[in-house]
Amino acid sequence: MTSNNDMKSQIRELITPLKGQQIVLIPALQAVQEKMGYLPREAMEEIGELAGVSPNTVYGVASFYAQFRYIKPGKHMIKVCLGTACHVCGAMSIVDSLERELHIKEGETTKDENFSLESVRCFGSCALAPVVVVDNDVYGNVTGPKALETIKKYQ
Repeated sequence: MTSNNDMKSQIRELITPLKGQQIVLIPALQAVQEKMGYLPREAMEEIGELAGVSPNTVYGVASFYAQFRYIKPGKHMIKVCLGTACHVCGAMSIVDSLERELHIKEGETTKDENFSLESVRCFGSCALAPVVVVDNDVYGNVTGPKALETIKKYQ
């Protein structure tokens, strides 16, 4: 577990080059999330202090954009496409199967921090519908059972 002082030091290191830019919050949030994988509360407080705004302002900006997450992601990110083609081809049954198997809901991380489950609106791979991406590996024509078989490779 990272100590508060270590985290503050890392955040200052990431943000200091961004000081003086007119719009510092978004690049600062992106830099911290890229390094840490998510935006812990302490990070938003530190960004606010360095930018001269309240943590609520930082959270308000971060929460406006879907790219930011506030829960530490698992070692492996599972993304299920819920775009039109994937939805029509049964993507929700894939989400249901993964939720049951992993004992989490979409947007959560397993207790062992091995998997996180997210849905996305479109990967642009409609010809492969339904699509599941684990880390950077794309799987097409997925079914619920095939998704469960696939994630076993990452355990």
